[in-house]
Amino acid sequence: MNATKNHIGKNRNSRRKKTKTASSSVTAICRLDEAEQRFVRNQKRPKKIRSCKPTSNGFLKTTFLPKFRESEVCTADKNVQTKKETEKEEKSFYQSLSELSEHYGLEPMQTQDFDYPYNISLSLWNIEHILQNNVENWNNIQLIKRIGKLSIASEERCDTGTSLFYIPVVPLYKLLKDKKRKKTAHLLLSVCTYLYRNVGVSYYRNEDSYLHWLYEILNDWVEQDDVREETNLHNKELKTAEMIGDFIERKIANSQNLIRFSERLNQFKSENEFGQECFLLAEQVFELYQQYPEEHLYRNAHFNNEVNHQNIVDEEYYNEETVISMDKYISFYADNKGLISDQIIEMVNNEFNEYGEVQEPIVSMVFDGKSLNQNNLDFETRLFELMNQLIYLLSK
Repeated sequence: MNATKNHIGKNRNSRRKKTKTASSSVTAICRLDEAEQRFVRNQKRPKKIRSCKPTSNGFLKTTFLPKFRESEVCTADKNVQTKKETEKEEKSFYQSLSELSEHYGLEPMQTQDFDYPYNISLSLWNIEHILQNNVENWNNIQLIKRIGKLSIASEERCDTGTSLFYIPVVPLYKLLKDKKRKKTAHLLLSVCTYLYRNVGVSYYRNEDSYLHWLYEILNDWVEQDDVREETNLHNKELKTAEMIGDFIERKIANSQNLIRFSERLNQFKSENEFGQECFLLAEQVFELYQQYPEEHLYRNAHFNNEVNHQNIVDEEYYNEETVISMDKYISFYADNKGLISDQIIEMVNNEFNEYGEVQEPIVSMVFDGKSLNQNNLDFETRLFELMNQLIYLLSK
């Protein structure tokens, strides 16, 4: 009975809800002559509103593995290779990868669970990114296949950019003639002697140097030019460059500057900021000299930057210079001021624009189980930085 008493399933007329009391048509009462109440601020902080799920963050944190490209792995077609050959390649590759990781102190990702040859491609992609972020002079890696074995070759390169390491000698000459700064000049003289005698930096007064040839061209132009005020100024600067250049060369060629290098550092007392900067530079150069007394600037330089000479088939390859050699952009020269200096730099830039590459120190290592050469670019990296500082101080 109770279940059907209030049943409305078949009732066509909807029920009307009854109100307990009649509703008023007036929404509020306006009170006159009464002050308005102030709004009271809620002391509680508003509740933070957050999205239900951090879906966008989840997408941004997702790491996608690289797409496989066959050109990255120089192996034979895996459908042609036997299983034994494939296993041999994989084993040799991971041995090479282990040697590389140990040499640089790195920890590559584990890729053995991936199928061949994607596991090798993935390993190369991973180690390349790690080397790029952790090794200062790292340049590239290559995969080498020899007699069914895969090895990794790593190349380091000292990036010199587009800098001209031209060390002016006229400012050094002026320092030597200044009695108040003679001790500072002697410190820089020891620095330049190390660069000239031990490191092998070119000098523009030597006939076999690149800059000597440019100065000779300018001298010929001045002699053939009509006599004008500008011509006389050119001639004067060239004579100064010749006279001071010969004088400073005799100075920096003297081995006594190296013998007394330590003594000059110990006895030096800086009286101004310039002297202190020269002292700090000389200290770093002396430290480099002690660590690398006989190392040469060109110890890791390769003709046309070709490290693997066995790859050269053409016998005429060495007859053509296709890159800017280091002796052309690293040298002593007369001065960084004056018309002659401006013309020298302009001539250099015009010629260098015809080249597409610069010769730079390069070290290449093949991780194939054999003993590695111990060459590195620590000497060159520090040397270029110190030469930059020397040029800056002599240009003040």
